Parts: sequence; structure tokens; C-alpha cells
Amino acid sequence: MAQAKPSFDWRLPAVWAAVLCVSWLTQSQIAVADEARAGHLISFGHALAVEGTSHLVIAALIPALYWMQRRFPLTHARNLPVHALAIVPFSLVHTTGMAALRFVWFAGILGEPFQFPLTFDRFSYEFTKDIFTYCMMNAGIMAFDYFRQHVSKPAPVAPPSVVSALPERFAVRQRGGTEVMVEVADIDWIEASGNYAILHVGGETFEIRSSLARLEGDLDPKRFVRVHKSHLVNIARVAEVTPWLSGDWRIRLQDGAEVNLSRRYRQRFEALAPVRS
Repeated sequence: MAQAKPSFDWRLPAVWAAVLCVSWLTQSQIAVADEARAGHLISFGHALAVEGTSHLVIAALIPALYWMQRRFPLTHARNLPVHALAIVPFSLVHTTGMAALRFVWFAGILGEPFQFPLTFDRFSYEFTKDIFTYCMMNAGIMAFDYFRQHVSKPAPVAPPSVVSALPERFAVRQRGGTEVMVEVADIDWIEASGNYAILHVGGETFEIRSSLARLEGDLDPKRFVRVHKSHLVNIARVAEVTPWLSGDWRIRLQDGAEVNLSRRYRQRFEALAPVRS
């Protein structure tokens, strides 16, 4: 039987459209007020046209920002310099794009005189504003992604008569686009890393796009146990458990890694491997 294709999630473009429309109207009103304070009177329609060109280019750049988040997620601090550099091409495209649209609208369609000199001072001025815009857009992408993953999607409930099979392996994408199969039984431990989880397998690490809570639900609870808010361990890979600080314990795994066993999760751990003082 053919598998039904997932329906398109219209909520994300709808939310972005609403956010950009509110920003468009707000910035247009601010532009009218700023010009009035400077002694220049412009119509609200003129301000809408000017701000509309800026927001159209930003809307067109949203897919590129999503690609940057997938390729260089901001949940990893090492990617911050990449995003800092990316603001430069973002600002160049935004500035030149809205300049072209304004020329087409005012000079080409309305036949009005129009000037938008692309000077160093102008690019510097727009770049200063685009730093804030780039940061806010990426913050919005991360917030929407978090909401979709943790809030808006209810946990699926299987019928009582259906027992879902636990996965025995994961397909993990490596650099270069190739995928390798990782056997669940070979996983030593798993740590959370933002929207990703890092699988530690025999001294190697692999990233998988999943929350730790989701992986905990997918894996065999008799084999994998949560020992910390950021760690899952394969109980068969535990080599040693020793007392630590403030009532916590320290787990040493067979690969030599050490993780904390928090008091909060100790009862779960001892249900599988009782610790005798």
C-alpha cells in the first residue's frame, strides 16, 4: 500500500508572513514620524512602498537563513564566527535588492525621480541595521523550530493492540553527504547538543537531528537509561560507578568517558543496575 505523503505545514510561512507584515506596517509608521520630525512630510503610502521593498528582500532571504541554520547551527558556539561573516553578504544582497526594487517602482512604474546612491556610507548605514535584522531573524528561526518540535506536535499515541518496534540501527549522515548505519547496540552513550544529539560509538561521534527526550522514547528502556538532563547511557557499557559531589555519582564507561549520574535520575539507573554502597 502506498504511503501517504505528509501534508504541507502551512503554519511556518503563515507565521513569517504575519511577522513581516506587522514589521512592515510598524516600520512604515516610524518612517513617517521620523520624516515629520525632520521637517519632511511623506505619505503613509510612500513609506509603505519604501519599507515594502526592504521586507520583500528579507522574505526572499529567509530560505538562505534556514540553510545556514541547518549547515551551521547556532546551538554550536564554533559556528558563531561563520554567522558573523555571513552578515556581510546578507547586508549586501538586502541593500542592493531593495535599491533595485525601489528604482523599478518609483522611477520605472510611477515615473517619479528616485535616487539611492550605493555609496560606502550608505552600505555602512544599512549594514548597522542589518546586524540587528540578521540576529532577530535567526532568533525567530530557532524559536519557531523549538516550538514546532517541543510544543505544537502532540506525542503520537499508538493503538493498544499495536506494539511499535524499537529501532536497531540509525542512519547517520557524515561529512560529504554519505550515510552510515550505526547499530544501536554499539552506542556507548548519547549527549544532547541543542537540536541535535551526539552518538558516541566506539570512540567515534556522530550527530543526529533529534532531541534527547525523543531518542529516550525511541530506545529500549531496558538498555538505555537517562542519567543526566544531557546524557543517556547504554547500561551494558557502564564499567564503574563511584560517589561524587553533592550526592551525585560518577559513571565511567568502557570507552573511558565519564558522565554524572544525577540524584534526580539515580532511581531509574538503579532499577537496571542497583548500586550497593
